[in-house]
Amino acid sequence: MIAIIMTNLSTFDLNLLRVLDALLIEHSTVRAGERLGLSQPAVSAALKRLRLSLGDELFFRSGQKLEATEFALSLQEPLQDVLSRIEALIRAQDAFDPATAENRFRISGSDFFAEMLMPALAEYLTAHAPSLRVHLVDLVPDDRVDAMASQDVDFALLPETPLPEWAEGKPVFSSSFSVIARKAHPRTTERALAHGDVMPLDLFCELQHVLFSTEGNPKGIGDEALARIGRERNVVMTLPVFSGVYRAVASSDLIALLPSAFAHRVSKSANLNVFEPPILVDPVRLCLIWHRRFSNSPPHQWLGSRIAELLHPFSA
Repeated sequence: MIAIIMTNLSTFDLNLLRVLDALLIEHSTVRAGERLGLSQPAVSAALKRLRLSLGDELFFRSGQKLEATEFALSLQEPLQDVLSRIEALIRAQDAFDPATAENRFRISGSDFFAEMLMPALAEYLTAHAPSLRVHLVDLVPDDRVDAMASQDVDFALLPETPLPEWAEGKPVFSSSFSVIARKAHPRTTERALAHGDVMPLDLFCELQHVLFSTEGNPKGIGDEALARIGRERNVVMTLPVFSGVYRAVASSDLIALLPSAFAHRVSKSANLNVFEPPILVDPVRLCLIWHRRFSNSPPHQWLGSRIAELLHPFSA
């Protein structure tokens, strides 16, 4: 793409690059105009000029949206890199001031972070960066890293995973696991188990479990720990959100393994007992991940550091 533009730099309107970027993100001239503060006719006129300058159709109508050609798709990532570098160059002269900044961020993560991060982050931003806008989005796990390539999200919070070359990340906390059951559970009452006790292995395996899984996988990290000692548990339900897991436990005789900090956070309001598991469950290390284009971005550096600080106390 750079070579194409350089050969026609004297006549190419670099403002068209912002239009092309918006169209690649929105696949709509109306929404691209809203993103850029332009009218729909202005975007359509810019698209016509782009087609002439780049010698490709770029987009074609497919139902209610615009589909990008293969050539247009090949421009997406290098174009975003170019625009990010230009933006960083322009902003390099201005020191980032969170008190007056009006940046908008999208963070990908499960509802664990809606409970454990966002309330504390809201309190912090209200005091220190009142004009920042932060959106937590829950994407399918397989898409959380890839979404950063298309600038759909600024950060992803997810278990440690191999990263592509264009992504960077750092651990922000590690989580142990606890067993939750409703306080009036007949089997734990029968055993006289108190909050904080170790749940006996035989009881843990006999009781029915609900498991957090976005894909509906009935096996998880607890099953790996049981397999090491030749035991199994009885998973009868999976749910794609942590809030659904603890609510199912609170209203039934199901039990569940949850991240310990989360289990203790919701135990009082949901009338739950929290027990130590009878097996050694490997802790999970959670990472904050971002695209390398943002590595030197002061706003991203600032927010990433605040997120890490707020999550660090939950390490166990």
